[in-house]
Amino acid sequence: MSFSKPKRTIFDAEHDAFRATVRNFLRSEAKPRVDEWLREGVIDRKFWKLAAAQGLVGFAAPVEFGGIGVTDFRYNAILNEEVVYSGVGTDAFSLTNDIVAPYLINLTDDAQRARWLPGLTDGSLTVAIAMTEPGAGSDLRGIKSRAVWMDDAYVLSGSKTFITNGIQADLVIVAAHVERAGMNGIGLFVVEATMPGFSRGRKLEKIGRKAQDTAELFFDEVRVPSSNVIGAPDRGLSLLMQNLAQERLSIAITAIADAEHVLEFTVDYVTERHAFGAPIGRLQSVRFAVAEMVTEVRIGRAYIDQCIQCHVNGTLSGDEAAGAKCWLTDLEWKVLDQCLQLHGGYGYMDEYEVARRWRDARVTRIYGGTNEIMKEIVGRSVGL
Repeated sequence: MSFSKPKRTIFDAEHDAFRATVRNFLRSEAKPRVDEWLREGVIDRKFWKLAAAQGLVGFAAPVEFGGIGVTDFRYNAILNEEVVYSGVGTDAFSLTNDIVAPYLINLTDDAQRARWLPGLTDGSLTVAIAMTEPGAGSDLRGIKSRAVWMDDAYVLSGSKTFITNGIQADLVIVAAHVERAGMNGIGLFVVEATMPGFSRGRKLEKIGRKAQDTAELFFDEVRVPSSNVIGAPDRGLSLLMQNLAQERLSIAITAIADAEHVLEFTVDYVTERHAFGAPIGRLQSVRFAVAEMVTEVRIGRAYIDQCIQCHVNGTLSGDEAAGAKCWLTDLEWKVLDQCLQLHGGYGYMDEYEVARRWRDARVTRIYGGTNEIMKEIVGRSVGL
């Protein structure tokens, strides 16, 4: 008997139907092109528009702006899981739906929503968010980018790095310190790709996630009008913190889905692979390793489903999201590393799926805030 994913209780028939739609779409439109995207280092816009036409991009947006007004985060979770199971190797769905869309949907005014959301939901606008800088990562207060109020606009200068979707982005939400009389804080500025002074650096070559473009971005006195500021100009840090819990939950969801999937095909492998005249799965050392992984993955699944339900109910705290991100990405790495080991020499070969997934998984303990920072958040939440 193979390892099978545990029965879950947080979804209903409508969620199951959505999962089937997503799975079929990815099977027909994404999986045949994965090798091409890995070579090109980017997922093309044609696919993104097809995904949008299926209602998979910006679906939380109001109907009048092309969305379907679905704010039940369980749909986001399903999409993220199916992207992982499919092996497409992109963060674009979670970035757009879970991280950037909430800023554009919930924190903008009516005029801004009318300008940006139709393009988001039809797939014609690719979006990104730029927080990390060469000298500042998890510590957002340490960013050096500046937005100086001058002649009825903010003049934005600085650089950002490790920006997902950076090569293709049409809109970039940029975090920068505000320099304006009476203000002292970080603002969120929507930079459009056509604005003078905005430029992209090289497409960064990563050890994993080869199909997802990641870039350096530069802002050389980019004039950003007030109409492109999200929320109060100096309240950006609180807005960022408000949305970070969902971002970290999203990462945790993909982590446990990845661990589940790799464990599933690894159990099949050790059942079929023979050594010393018998399947290697009969070796006690292998059985014990698999038993430990199966148990921990089941625990992780129960844990993340509880977090998803709490988020749907509006009760998931920032420290709970940080803890989930930390523990489940650590578990993902532990499981994938052990599964690669059980594949032996074949696990080190590019042609085996476990090798690519192992490389892709390494970053989950870094982005969204390093796991060391997640532990700091949890520790401080209990008064330490």
